[in-house]
Amino acid sequence: MIIILKPEATEEQIDMLKGEVTGHNLIIQEIRGETTSMIGLAGDTSMVSAETITRHEFVERVMKVSEPYKMASRRFHPQDTIVELPGGQRVGGGGLAVIAGPCSVESEEQILSIAREVKLSGATFLRGGAFKPRSSPYAFQGLGLDGLELLKIAREKTGLPIVTELMSPEHCEIFANDVDIIQIGARNMQNFSLLREVGSLGKPVLLKRGSSCTIDEMLQAADYLLVDGKSNVILCERGIRTFETATRNTLDISAVPVLKKRSHLPVVVDPSHATGHWDLVFPMAMAAVASGADGLMIEVHNHPEKALCDGQQSITPFLFDRLMQKIKKLHSVIIAEEESA
Repeated sequence: MIIILKPEATEEQIDMLKGEVTGHNLIIQEIRGETTSMIGLAGDTSMVSAETITRHEFVERVMKVSEPYKMASRRFHPQDTIVELPGGQRVGGGGLAVIAGPCSVESEEQILSIAREVKLSGATFLRGGAFKPRSSPYAFQGLGLDGLELLKIAREKTGLPIVTELMSPEHCEIFANDVDIIQIGARNMQNFSLLREVGSLGKPVLLKRGSSCTIDEMLQAADYLLVDGKSNVILCERGIRTFETATRNTLDISAVPVLKKRSHLPVVVDPSHATGHWDLVFPMAMAAVASGADGLMIEVHNHPEKALCDGQQSITPFLFDRLMQKIKKLHSVIIAEEESA
């Protein structure tokens, strides 16, 4: 439910109205726009009388939100969310965030070398897996907490905020202290107990779309992270499973404008996991930028042929630099077109 207030509504009247709906086990969120103020109610609103609320002279109207997700809905939060980090980096708001790095952290030399090179090319965040969820129990599972320590060293040496995947609630406190953006991988997108735990940490979260999940299911998963009102969420399209076998997954480029229409949350695209082939990263990254994505997530490895994880979809630092030159030009053209429209 969304309560739209008249421009002349006072703080005292708004507080009074919030007090009226308190006690129904609802999430109450005040939404301030440039010209309109609203109060959003999420939860079971059956005990809240829309007719009674509209009798207040300072209430314009009451709207029901029909989507199965509330907190992630653009109707609930009309303005775009910009995820800002203490160091000044941001995701959303017209810029293009680029998260780059290896699939997995393998050594201090490896992660430092890649971090330095992607930063020189214009990357704004460093990615790297400390814990690696793998389909096979015999595949490389990552260095664990030792890998996280190496990511912290790379952050200290380069200044790049780190993005890495959390797999278990037992590591929530460590990640809350040490990680800049916590990644929830595709396999855990519907691990609802983990989502609630992570949402309570008050950290930015990168939520990857599950390989067989719909857009509505992804946005409902985002609500699990948002329900406590502590965390900001970044949505990540990384391809879905279809009957096609030419690529690792099928990159759903149409998900970008659909998500941005339905939700206020920023959207990034991972063409590396979506395609599974390094030579397809270039065209799909360009397509993602053209579709309006707020950022990209690119796998970069200094020796892809020796990578312990997903080398076939990783590009070298040299190729990453070339890609950055291309996407910067494309993004600048898009921004210029929007400004002149």
